[in-house]
Amino acid sequence: MTLQELGTVLQKMYFNSKEGESVVMIHLFGVKYADEIKTSGASKREIVEAAGISKSYATELSKAIKLSEFVRTI
Repeated sequence: MTLQELGTVLQKMYFNSKEGESVVMIHLFGVKYADEIKTSGASKREIVEAAGISKSYATELSKAIKLSEFVRTI
């Protein structure tokens, strides 16, 4: 996925989330798309900026990508 595609997906997940669940959506995005994020060559900061959300959420995205190594999909 390109930087723009990743940004668009994150933007939709973040802004369409229920009240109080926006950060959870960042985590879910990071877990779900970890491989695509890693191979994109884009930084976490670039991705959150492309999504139109605060640059400070790059830290949350980094945590989620790391967490993805321990999450098993069913």
